[in-house]
Amino acid sequence: MYSGNSKITLIVAAAGVGKRMNLGYPKQFLEINGKPLFLNVLETAEKSRYIEEVIVVTGNESIEFVKELCKINNLLKVSKVVKGGEERQYSIENALEYCEDNSIIGVQDGVRPFLKEKYFSEALNILDENIYIDGVVVGVPLKDTIKRINSMGEVIETPKRDEFIAVHTPQIFRGKILKEAYKKARLEKFLGTDDSSLVERIGGRVKVIIGDYDNIKVTTIEDLKFL
Repeated sequence: MYSGNSKITLIVAAAGVGKRMNLGYPKQFLEINGKPLFLNVLETAEKSRYIEEVIVVTGNESIEFVKELCKINNLLKVSKVVKGGEERQYSIENALEYCEDNSIIGVQDGVRPFLKEKYFSEALNILDENIYIDGVVVGVPLKDTIKRINSMGEVIETPKRDEFIAVHTPQIFRGKILKEAYKKARLEKFLGTDDSSLVERIGGRVKVIIGDYDNIKVTTIEDLKFL
């Protein structure tokens, strides 16, 4: 168990519009057991001794609602609720403006509700013990055989499954390199698929810790059957 002094500033991405869910409202506000999905994430962070503060990124029209929700649920670690951008990457970049360079910064999807505290302690342990590691991401081994195909749908290659990992959040980094990675991506107009891809492209070293298969991201209606 982590016994150091560093704590995490956690950015919670809750600015998506949920087009694939066809709900008519952002999927992070979908209620499960009487509360919005992303509230589960905020409650886990509130209880965690590894989290210093939480910054929530959400749609401009939802900022006051999120602030009120945090107030009602006594979520004292939520220090700021900021406006999101057109892409997830731009939303996280907005939140990074409020993070210190010398901090440890975590990024968590608001629609990945089964966040576990152990991910924080394991990541902090790695960053504390190895100064050459810049970030830690949670992932799970692939269960299915993977095929690489061409534009016609024809199989080109069947790569070794054990060389690949399905990456989740949280993703936790040293603040300086994460902010540098986001700045460079903006200047070069590069849009990554996740936070670690931005750190990797500027030479950052990222380590994977094995997570849990129940750490699902709610993206489509079919995902709801797992809740």
